[in-house]
Amino acid sequence: MNPTALDQFRLIGRTALVTGASGGIGHAIARALCEAGAKVYLGSRSESRLENAMSGWNFEAGSAEPWIVDLLDKRACENGIAKIMGETGSVDILVNCAGVITRGSIDEQDSACWNDVLGANLSAPYRLCRAVAPAMRSMGWGRILNIGSVLSVEGKRNALPYIVSKHGIAGLTRALAAELGPDKICVNALCPGYVRTDINTALQQDPEFNARIESSTPCGRWGTVEDIVGPALFLCSDAAAYVNGHLLLVDGGMTATH
Repeated sequence: MNPTALDQFRLIGRTALVTGASGGIGHAIARALCEAGAKVYLGSRSESRLENAMSGWNFEAGSAEPWIVDLLDKRACENGIAKIMGETGSVDILVNCAGVITRGSIDEQDSACWNDVLGANLSAPYRLCRAVAPAMRSMGWGRILNIGSVLSVEGKRNALPYIVSKHGIAGLTRALAAELGPDKICVNALCPGYVRTDINTALQQDPEFNARIESSTPCGRWGTVEDIVGPALFLCSDAAAYVNGHLLLVDGGMTATH
């Protein structure tokens, strides 16, 4: 029997690694991949947050395992990836979602801020891509999904290191798509707009900023993590076999009107 259109989105037999999976967008994506049938390793620095996040999950289709690691610790990342490879043979799907942001003007953000943000948001994804690519190449199948932002294609004040890191994610995605595409590894970036997560709680509590988001977004609202799940599942599946090097903006139309 030929596979149906929906079958292309099933991930049974696939192994996925999702960083930043203890909350927000990373948690929602990890759960979706698990529900689609994948064995998902959930990356986080906090074991307690991860345990709380995974409580109540439905493992009818896939399964989930914690992956406790500090992504800024190069040796720990290498050892962690080696352990997963030893258990599963490969990482078929890598979702680089972990990230940090610091706010302030260029005068207020020193080199320590720069190094911390670029290290977490750009250097760590680069190292993980480099670690999983050989096994994906040998299998002739792979999906790498980097989580960017509308700030991968735009600029704004008071978030310089973050914006540079997200522009870097766009470059990393396109460069790896060109390099790994011949090996049937598709590398894409999902670029959310303003989504209600813990990372932007302060902005959500600002009435003026809320009004600006609602007026500048054609959909007229903030995004939710549920808005991100479908696009992410698509880019991690067989359905996206000819989508490579793409920055998929999930922003309610915000960038279309700027």
